[in-house]
Amino acid sequence: MVASKFDQRMMAAAIRYSYRNLGRTGTNPSVVTLLVQHDDGVPVIVGRGITTIGGRPHAETAAILEAGERAQGATAYVTLEPCAHHGSTPPCAEALVRAGITRIVCATTDPDTRVSGRGFQILREAGIEVETDVLAAKAQYAMAGYLMQRMAGRPHVTLKMALSKDARIGVRNAGQVMITGPESNAMVHVMRATSDLILIGIGTALEDDPSLTCRLPGLENRSPTRLVLDRHLQLPLDSALVRSARDIPLIIATTQLPDNEAYRRLAAAGCVMMACEEDDTGIALPELLDDLANRGFSAMLVEGGAAVACSFINAGLVDRIALFQGRSQLGENGIDAPLNPNQMPKGFALQSTRTYGKDLCREYERTC
Repeated sequence: MVASKFDQRMMAAAIRYSYRNLGRTGTNPSVVTLLVQHDDGVPVIVGRGITTIGGRPHAETAAILEAGERAQGATAYVTLEPCAHHGSTPPCAEALVRAGITRIVCATTDPDTRVSGRGFQILREAGIEVETDVLAAKAQYAMAGYLMQRMAGRPHVTLKMALSKDARIGVRNAGQVMITGPESNAMVHVMRATSDLILIGIGTALEDDPSLTCRLPGLENRSPTRLVLDRHLQLPLDSALVRSARDIPLIIATTQLPDNEAYRRLAAAGCVMMACEEDDTGIALPELLDDLANRGFSAMLVEGGAAVACSFINAGLVDRIALFQGRSQLGENGIDAPLNPNQMPKGFALQSTRTYGKDLCREYERTC
């Protein structure tokens, strides 16, 4: 069945609203529910809910509470299949039944084995009309972190890279070099705000001394957990990352043991020390991502370093690539980018091209 234009419009609104709490709902996805009534043929949103910060309550519960008696006979637009299992609260599918909802329009099925298909079954057995897969691709894009964690047991990985017109990512021994303009930089901060975790390598940490925070006005409290791959614990105690570790979580992924002096000092400074396995390329990334998923991280932004980018690509652990390209040229002393629009890893396809100021952002998705 092809969804009506109105159903698509309502679902698009719900998906857009779900971005408000991306990266803030713990192990639960940021789901939105809109309850719509028709007053004399005029559609009215009578209830609106989004997964609360921390993950509870769920969107369906919040929307029903806001709608009150007006939930009776309403159509519910939900971005993810309502849960069907008893956890700390009863199933949302049953809450929708009790509220008297008569029709459900849903974007995508929940891959969680406790839910998948069962939520829809509860609704249909109660006589509720259920329509699924409405703007499914857009909803799956928004909640890619949750879906990847549930289906593959690891976080979804977005590799972000800024490169110059001549495909360079920096200048040797020059520290941070501005490659893209303020509009692109603002968009990167939005990406940080909607991620659970941001990762760089120790080389970038030493060269640039970044803080990796979200500094957009009004979104300062949306900074994700920071993670540095630091096998030999080279990160200085006076670095911007360590100095802010008590305010914004900082994970140090290392192969060193707790009896190491640098280990003890970093831990005393407020860093979260994470023991990692080692392989012939350094820290074993598949095992690292497994551990991060077990800690509740689902959406990872990889920002730093050509070596780190290559490691993730070679390990087959990159799901999305956001390539920001400025108009400046860095010349012969520039550091070559490990990828560019004319040289992309196998298995990635261009999905969108956007303009931020004078810069271009090309976004690629893994297709296999």
